Amino acid sequence: MTHWFHRNPLKATAPVSFNYYGVVTGPSASKICNDLRSSRVRLLELFTDLSCNPEMMKNAADSYFSLLQGFINSLDESTQESKLRYIQNFKWTDTLQGQVPSAQQDAVFELISMGFNVALWYTKYASRLAGKEKRRLCASALFFKYIDHIPKLITPAEKGRDLESRLIEAYVIQCQAEAQEVTIARAIELKHAPGLIAALAYETANFYQKADHTLSSLEPAYSAKWRKYLHLKMCFYTAYAYCYHGQTLLASDKCGEAIRSLQEAEKLYAKAEALCKEYGETKGPGPTVKPSGHLFFRKLGNLVKNTLEKCQRENGFILNPNQKKK
Repeated sequence: MTHWFHRNPLKATAPVSFNYYGVVTGPSASKICNDLRSSRVRLLELFTDLSCNPEMMKNAADSYFSLLQGFINSLDESTQESKLRYIQNFKWTDTLQGQVPSAQQDAVFELISMGFNVALWYTKYASRLAGKEKRRLCASALFFKYIDHIPKLITPAEKGRDLESRLIEAYVIQCQAEAQEVTIARAIELKHAPGLIAALAYETANFYQKADHTLSSLEPAYSAKWRKYLHLKMCFYTAYAYCYHGQTLLASDKCGEAIRSLQEAEKLYAKAEALCKEYGETKGPGPTVKPSGHLFFRKLGNLVKNTLEKCQRENGFILNPNQKKK
C-alpha cells in the first residue's frame, strides 16, 4: 500500500549567537557557548537536508540538548535551575500560524520548541519512506518526551500555539493513527483475517476522529486544512472497516448483511472522495495536493466496488439456487 500523509510545516527560528560578554568568562565557558552555537546551527541545517537520516538527526539533537541542559539545570546536579536559564531570548514560529513568532526568554522554551521540531522531522521522514511504523512511533514518543517540560515554562503557552495542549494532543494522536495505518497495510499484505483488518481499520478511524475533535475548538483559519485531512482519513478507514467486515459476513454466508456493509463502505468512500476535493481547495498550512489521485485512495475504491459486486452475485445464487455457477 502506498501511503499519503498531511504534514504541517516545520517551525522556523531566529539565529542565536550565545555570546555573553562580561557574563560568561573563561576559556571553558566560551567553548561551551561556541559549541552551543555550532550544534544549534548544525541541527537546524539537518531539518532541511534530504540526505539526513534518523541516526544523524538523533546524534545532532542529543549533542545540542546535552549542551542546552547547562542553561536549564544547575551544574552541581542539585534541584536548582541554572542561573543562565533566562539569559537568552528565543524566537520560534508556529506550525499553524505562519511566520508570526512566539518569543520567550527561557532556555526551557528553546528545549521544547527544538524538540517539537525534531519530532516533526521524524514524521516527515517517515512519510517519505511511506511505511516505517517504528519511525512514526518514535516521533510520537518524542512529543511525549518534550511536553513533560511545558509546565515548567514561566509564560504559559498561548491558545492556538504549538505548545498548547490541544495541538500537542492532536499531533500525538495523528502519529498513533499513522503508525496503525502501516499495521493495516502489513495485515493486508500478509493476508490476515478480514475480521482483524476490519477491527484495525475501525480503531484507526477512531484515532483520526479523536484528533479531529481535539482541534474542533481552534480557529478555523489555522486548523481547517488539517481537520479536512483528519476527517477524510476517518471516513476512509471507516469505509475500510465496513468493506472488510462485509468480507467476514460473506464468508459466513450472510450475503444480505454483507451487501449492506459494503453499501455503507461505498457511501463512506464517496464522502471521503468529496473531502479529498475539499482538502485540496482549503487554504492553510500543508501541501497542495489531490489525495484522491494517490494509489492508497484508488485501491480502496476498487476493493469496495469488486467486493460489493461479489456479494451481489453470491446473493443472487442464494436467491436462485437452481442457477448454475460459472
